[in-house]
Amino acid sequence: MYILKLTPAIFVNFETRRNPFCSFLYLTRNRQTTTIILHSPLPLVPSLHCRLPPPGRTEVVLFPIFSKKCLETWLFCRNFATMKASVPYTLNVRGRLFNLSTPQVMGILNVTPDSFYAASRVETEESIRVRVRQIVAEGGSMIDVGAYSSRPGADDVSAEEEMERLRRGVRIVREEAPEVPVSIDTFRADVAKMAIEELGADIINDISGGELDKRMFATVAKLGVPYILMHMKGTPQTMQQAPHYDDLMKEVLLYFAEKIQQLRDLGQKDIIIDPGYGFAKTLDHNYELLQHQDMLQVFELPILVGVSRKSMIYRLLGCAPDEALNGTTVVNTIALQKGASILRVHDVKEAVEVVTLYQKTVNSKSSNSK
Repeated sequence: MYILKLTPAIFVNFETRRNPFCSFLYLTRNRQTTTIILHSPLPLVPSLHCRLPPPGRTEVVLFPIFSKKCLETWLFCRNFATMKASVPYTLNVRGRLFNLSTPQVMGILNVTPDSFYAASRVETEESIRVRVRQIVAEGGSMIDVGAYSSRPGADDVSAEEEMERLRRGVRIVREEAPEVPVSIDTFRADVAKMAIEELGADIINDISGGELDKRMFATVAKLGVPYILMHMKGTPQTMQQAPHYDDLMKEVLLYFAEKIQQLRDLGQKDIIIDPGYGFAKTLDHNYELLQHQDMLQVFELPILVGVSRKSMIYRLLGCAPDEALNGTTVVNTIALQKGASILRVHDVKEAVEVVTLYQKTVNSKSSNSK
């Protein structure tokens, strides 16, 4: 398994079908770089042909992707750090640039009766208004509205019921916080289209990565809105039934590589990736993913992390979801250190404080510096 990194963005021509050394390949283009993730049984790929810019303008790095020492060295090398610092992440939200150079906090608004964290459920008009005001007052800069519970084993809900719940919830969000970007947590293309065109929502957050509705990728590309691409296997009803990976990070990286390219081919511009903590993953899988989350920076896309009060925290600590705030704060801090740009949370005030302390730490200069 290899990564080929080419900077700046260039045209790359692979003759993969006639190349006996490459069994599969995914190519992703983003901003100023072209990233190729390929699988080859050989230590080198002699039949790889590229048309490159003039010498001095291109850096080519070829190495085994799942040699973790190699990958971690590359991720933190000077060239990558310089490139990343020079291109801060932004999203186009209805013609306005939404800056992610400082991590943002996305407040959760569940207009469902059965979300796993009971305190997050708001169904009446007044309780929705109170929750929206709370998110904004505590410093949340984005709101994620969910009308379909994705907790393990949750009951299925019809598209019509999901739409009805969203109509009520998003209308109130727009009245109370008209300038705050609104994300819609749905895996259904028809629901996504309705929420953007009818309700004026801004972002689609798809827990299934397009797997549960094959029309989703084409729909969001046509709508021209940012898309949150999450890693998951199965459905909310089946995802926790003995999840298994031969190599977790390998499968997650290839999953994102393939889907990002599918989205780019359809013209999708703004993509946010979500590792999918708690979705089709055991407790150990979740913490392995957290340990190596920085590997996802290879795609040079914003990373959203949603671990708020999840079972990976409260089960490990032997407590209930309503006692998992301290653990959530710790994991959110680690997620920021591993490259998260957005924290999706129930407890906005505490997450904003995490971001403030983290930013102060990473931006602080030595007292001896001039």
